[in-house]
Amino acid sequence: MVSKEFFAALDALEQEKNIKREYFIEALEAGLTAAYKKTYGEAKSAEVKLFPEKNMIKIYSYKTVVEEVTDPDKEISLADAKAIKKSYAIGDVVMQEENPKEFGRIPSQTVKHVIMQKLKEATRAQELSILSDKEGTLISAIIMREENGTYYLNMGGMDAEGVLSEKEVIPGEKLNVGSRIKVYVRRIVESSRGTQIQVSRTNVNFVRRLFELEVPEIQNGDVIIHSISREPGYRTKIAVSSTTPQCDPVGACVGNKGTRVNSIVNELSGEKVDIIPYSEDPSVFIANALSPAKVISVTIDELSKSSVVIVPDDKLSLAIGKDGLNVRLAVKLTGWKMDVKSQSNKDSKTSEPEIATVEADDADLFGDL
Repeated sequence: MVSKEFFAALDALEQEKNIKREYFIEALEAGLTAAYKKTYGEAKSAEVKLFPEKNMIKIYSYKTVVEEVTDPDKEISLADAKAIKKSYAIGDVVMQEENPKEFGRIPSQTVKHVIMQKLKEATRAQELSILSDKEGTLISAIIMREENGTYYLNMGGMDAEGVLSEKEVIPGEKLNVGSRIKVYVRRIVESSRGTQIQVSRTNVNFVRRLFELEVPEIQNGDVIIHSISREPGYRTKIAVSSTTPQCDPVGACVGNKGTRVNSIVNELSGEKVDIIPYSEDPSVFIANALSPAKVISVTIDELSKSSVVIVPDDKLSLAIGKDGLNVRLAVKLTGWKMDVKSQSNKDSKTSEPEIATVEADDADLFGDL
């Protein structure tokens, strides 16, 4: 059966929707086969095949050669089979091309249904492919509504809803419906409500992407981010270094008169940010990581990857931080266990109140790091 119009419609669909017509062929063959059986008998062993290169639709029936026919839809006698081809024997399958004149008008609704279904699936697959490329990126979104602490976002023209759950909101920040915020895309998921983009403002990579956005030297490779530790809503520490002697990594991140880091702090709803110079010398890196506290000395044990840090008596509380936050973030940033002591208690072997011992595993308890 020649059907130039049918294949021309597939070509037009391919150009309009940018979906290869081959994507539809298999599904259309199945749909047309079902339509043929519905029209001429469900019991028939038949198959519809499409040949786009010839603009042809062909229908093949299959019958098994038997001595005595009991099911005409599926069986053919040996005599009738030999009339087609003399070499046929009992048990062979005879394939014949069918060409019912009426078939060209009957399956139009089936074709339309199959095409619409496959078009929907293909469009969805394209959307998911595009969305999956957005995972791990920073996106500007508008808050559309809030339900029980969860915010639903318009993701800047993307055909999916952004979902900012309560635990992904920075503690203490106030978000208003209609306001524009930046979010980090954690992952794309399928749910009963359709495709959803799960986003975060507490993820440590949210801070990373903000610095990449604000600091051109990070974008061009002059400044490298080595590690980040974060307690959302309270404090972030970020360790940076420079690949060129002319570039001051901390200064580049701070910006002229603090413009760059202040922009990031504003996006973090006032969360404090410590920009730490990275050093390959663990002692120096550990001392830097305990900023803003001053460090007198650092003794390290490479085998256990632990350190003893001595600070001035009046800086011990600052080094440890409220509820141990500063030292915990320093441990997470460096990966080194820290035993922080005041100068007057540097020889102490006991765990006194003013001594903070923090292991790397402990730091994992703080924040979404």
